[in-house]
Amino acid sequence: MSAPLPMSAPAVRWGILGAGGIAHKLAEAVTEYTASTVVAVGSRDLAKAQHFADEFGIPTAHGSYEELVGDPEVDVIYVATPHSHHHEHALLAIEAGKHVLCEKAFTQNAAQAREVVAAARAKGVFLMEAMWTRHLPHMYAIRELIARGEIGDIVSVQADHGQALTHVERMFRADLAGGALLDLGVYPIAFAHDILGVPDRITAAGRLRDTGVDGQIGMVFDYATAQASLTTTMEARTPCTAHIAGTEGRIEIDDTFYTPTSFTVTRHDGTSWFYDGDVPNGFQFEAAEVARRIHAGDTESALLTLDQSLEIMEIMDEVRSQIGLVYPNES
Repeated sequence: MSAPLPMSAPAVRWGILGAGGIAHKLAEAVTEYTASTVVAVGSRDLAKAQHFADEFGIPTAHGSYEELVGDPEVDVIYVATPHSHHHEHALLAIEAGKHVLCEKAFTQNAAQAREVVAAARAKGVFLMEAMWTRHLPHMYAIRELIARGEIGDIVSVQADHGQALTHVERMFRADLAGGALLDLGVYPIAFAHDILGVPDRITAAGRLRDTGVDGQIGMVFDYATAQASLTTTMEARTPCTAHIAGTEGRIEIDDTFYTPTSFTVTRHDGTSWFYDGDVPNGFQFEAAEVARRIHAGDTESALLTLDQSLEIMEIMDEVRSQIGLVYPNES
């Protein structure tokens, strides 16, 4: 099955909570590549919200998050603040009766994630983690070819995500849950989870910076018949590729594996083929999925269920436990 065309999804009215860089990407995706509209943006700085609204032709700018979630013109809130605040801001939107797309990492830890999921279920609103990779065309194609047995039984998954972010102040702030894992490592972890599910055993080793955040981590996930080898660092730009090896062949995903990209399938019989999944932006696919599910009356997506997001957060909690990573508000 191919990824559904984003423009074919019904329209919803978006409110964006936070006016940083990733919020710009979602606003562009919704405005240019879906039938939906962004009708409001909220920031604690009204001038910043107004500047954002002017840039994208958004009719309403709010100077507080409370005003945004209370806006009757808004159907769904995109939580685009740092992951240290996802728990607080997702709960704020849910309590106001809004549907929510919450940027990854879903929350700071699994306990917070369980609270957010419980609140959404109690309120009966839609909630999804914004792990955009799950919705991209190349991941649809990969899941389909694995399901039809093109590379046989999966034996090995490898993925890395490294970015040179030592110049980014927030990455060193433990109070903002900075470091490599929640910002970068969530991608290879979610990728392995997408392909293989929850591991039977996790082995992790990492190095903490002097501010208490993680600089880099290596992880091995063991499964009954497979293994995933994953790495993340905020100290250097790595290839950011991934591969999946099976008993009949392999899939090699190009840089950058979690964005709209291409891959090559090479089978042991000597045949190979190339898939080009490059598209502009990419956030439109998850935004369209939100719109489809809301119009269908669903409260979560089968592409990334709430239980799956909880599993990913629990995996990251275990990784953190093994490397001794604790944030200030958890100690």
